[in-house]
Formats: sequence, structure tokens, C-alpha cells
Amino acid sequence: MHLSTTLIIIIVTAIVSITAFNNQRVMDDLIFYPPSVKRGQWYRFFSCGLIHADWGHLIFNMFALYLFGEGKVNTAMGPVYTGVEFMFAEVFGSKGKLLYLLMYVAALAVCLLPTYSKNKDNYHYRSLGASGAVSAVVFASILFRPLVGMGLFFIPIYIAGFLFGAIYLFVSNLLERRGGGNINHSAHIWGALFGVAFTILACRILGNYPVLGNFIDQIRNANPSDFIQFGR
Repeated sequence: MHLSTTLIIIIVTAIVSITAFNNQRVMDDLIFYPPSVKRGQWYRFFSCGLIHADWGHLIFNMFALYLFGEGKVNTAMGPVYTGVEFMFAEVFGSKGKLLYLLMYVAALAVCLLPTYSKNKDNYHYRSLGASGAVSAVVFASILFRPLVGMGLFFIPIYIAGFLFGAIYLFVSNLLERRGGGNINHSAHIWGALFGVAFTILACRILGNYPVLGNFIDQIRNANPSDFIQFGR
């Protein structure tokens, strides 16, 4: 049985997260804790992406990763693969899987750099979850397929990905400025921006693929009906 890079990430993350649910020491050793990072435990930038707060947190992140890392949509012309892992393989050939994994792992750390800068002396702050890296995959997907509909669970209204992404960043920025709550909105924002930047640079340097130009052309040539869809 062939396992994609996306499925391997999901399996490993699920195993470690479930282990941490039942073992506080594992949770404490892997969680992002800025004072420990300041003392040299840099691995926490990455290890915190392997643990989650609860089952809902884990399932939501891994479902989103599967959907955008390996997903496809059915069209009148047949299935269209929209997953980022597939697109990376198309653009970069044999290097695609490695670059996809590199983007995911690097996003785990990059998305937390502003959080670390702000909380490196905060002994009450902790963060966990793969949301920042998943955001990188989601926004890389939007870059390749900006018109694929995105929406919220159980609400049959789908907005073109590029519009959904813009709204997501705007709302996340408002919530981050407001503060409070247990969600690290900063990690979501910086993970998303990193995914876009990584994909553009990789396509330009290693793939000679005009991903940004194609993104703009798809939006420019779209019909207004492509921006909002009802039902699926």
C-alpha cells in the first residue's frame, strides 16, 4: 500500500497526539514553551506540531491537512486533483515530495517566530498544534487553485478560495489584535503567509512555473458565478 507524504504526516501526528492525551510528561516535553526554547530547547518549534489539545483539535487539523494536501474535486470533466502534494509533484517532479515536506516542517517553526519574540519571557504561555503548518498547506492550495470553493462545515455556501483566504486573514488579524482566548491566531497568519511565499519562491527558483501569474490569470478570467457557489 502506497502512503503519501500527507498520510504519513497525519499518522505520525495522530500517534504522538493520542499518546500525549494520556501522558502529561509527553505533552510537557513537546509543547511550545518559550522560556524553555530560550534555554536552548529549539526542537519545541517543531515538536509542538505533533501534539494537540484534544480530539476535536486533532481531527480538525488533520482533516484540513488531508483535504488540502491530498484532496480532489469532481467536475464535469472528471476529478481534478487540487492537493498541494500532487501539485508539487507536477511542478517539481521527483523533488516535489521533499519540498512539500520541507514546507510543512519549516512552517511549524516559522509561524511561531513572532509568538516566541512576544512571549520568550512569559512563563505562563504555551502553544501546541499543527495549525500554522496546515495553514501553509491551505494557502499554497489557494495559490494553485484560487477558484476552488471553500466554506464552513454544514453551511452550503462556498466562496472562491482566494476570497475565503483574504477573509480568513482579515478575521484572524482582528482576533489577534483583540487578544484573549486560547487560539494562536498569529501562528495561523504567519503559517499562511509562509506557505504562499515558499510556494512562489520554490516555483520560481526550482520549478520555472509561473504560479503567481497563473493565480492572477485564473481570477481575471473567472466568471462572477465562480466566486460564490451554493451547495455542492
